[in-house]
Amino acid sequence: MEVAMSAQPDHAPVPPAPLAPTAAAQVLAQLRISDRADTWVPAFQQDWARGLEDSRHSYSLSPLHDVVRTWQARLVRSRCIRLVPGRC
Repeated sequence: MEVAMSAQPDHAPVPPAPLAPTAAAQVLAQLRISDRADTWVPAFQQDWARGLEDSRHSYSLSPLHDVVRTWQARLVRSRCIRLVPGRC
């Protein structure tokens, strides 16, 4: 039996879960109480401003979602490194 070949993937990638409308504010609040607040808060604000500008040009919220997801991951990673150094 011959299998037809297709350029289409066998499965569609699963899109990331939608972010809560308050996700950016929650990330910023966590950054403000972190031990790296002096550097991370301005960096987040700069990334957010860049994402906002990209969103204006693309008419998409994806750049802002990318900023929030990136910073959520950084926060998780920093907690993990603090709790178990060298194991994350």
